[in-house]
Amino acid sequence: METPLQISDQFINENTRYSELISAINNAFTSSDIEVPARHHHNFSNPEENIDSTLLLMPAWNPGKEAGVKIVTVSPNNGKFDLPSIQGTYIYLDAHKGIVKAILEANALTTKRTAATSALATSYLARKNASAMLMIGTGALASNLILAHSSVRPIKKVFIWGRNFSKAESICKELSNEKFAVSVVENIEEIIAKVDIVSCATLSKTPLVLGKYLKNGQHIDLVGAYKTDMRESDDDLIKKSKVFVDTYQGLRESGDILIPLQNGIISEKDINADLFELCSNKKQGRRNEQEITCFKSVGHALEDLTAATYYYKKFKNE
Repeated sequence: METPLQISDQFINENTRYSELISAINNAFTSSDIEVPARHHHNFSNPEENIDSTLLLMPAWNPGKEAGVKIVTVSPNNGKFDLPSIQGTYIYLDAHKGIVKAILEANALTTKRTAATSALATSYLARKNASAMLMIGTGALASNLILAHSSVRPIKKVFIWGRNFSKAESICKELSNEKFAVSVVENIEEIIAKVDIVSCATLSKTPLVLGKYLKNGQHIDLVGAYKTDMRESDDDLIKKSKVFVDTYQGLRESGDILIPLQNGIISEKDINADLFELCSNKKQGRRNEQEITCFKSVGHALEDLTAATYYYKKFKNE
């Protein structure tokens, strides 16, 4: 039996072309072959930090071809240890013989597939001429979301806001050689109405993107707030927007959708479409230049399996 390949975060970071990865995920969402059971979501106490951590198990398989499971922990206070809040491993399998083909470090895999999925939604939901973007959050996802969005829309200006100003400045330096201009802003309110796309990737429990500041034609990309008591958007934003999700399966996993559902602000029929419907053209995305669209991502194991297959093939061809 062959020893499983070890595919590192470094390899994933150095071998990602967002246009390719977005296309692969788009194709996966149009397929009926990949099977994805409900993911396991377990919160467990972390006494030293006085805040719960989370264990996620995310399996998926394409019968007779490939299979995989991602094992992830989310520790919200890891920033103070200079560590990503998300830690994980992906086990990539031969779905025919059950052999482990590869073990992938899941930090970069998760970051890349999440950014690519948001950008995939943006390709259906943002205006074609969207050229200015606000990035809220300064974690590992921030620079990747910016790069992914800029691969599907003609982004010329990017503004970054974060609670840690120096981290926002570091992202600006990291992206200083890109085709768009990047700058840090001190207040969300001062810039939010001046951009076409707002991407938010935080662990906030209180809304950061407020409906009262939005303008017609914007697209809002909500990536963080993965737990039921977390919110990046307020009720006003949800009421003003045409809401889309990555999958209906995740409707009740994030406070951004669950809390408005529980409070009667919206009902499930107000969710316009998920990515399966958008990618297969069963439902339409943006309908006009004036509407505000909102995409809520909670993550889906189909995205992980697709990304693992993408990187496995790249690694084998090296």
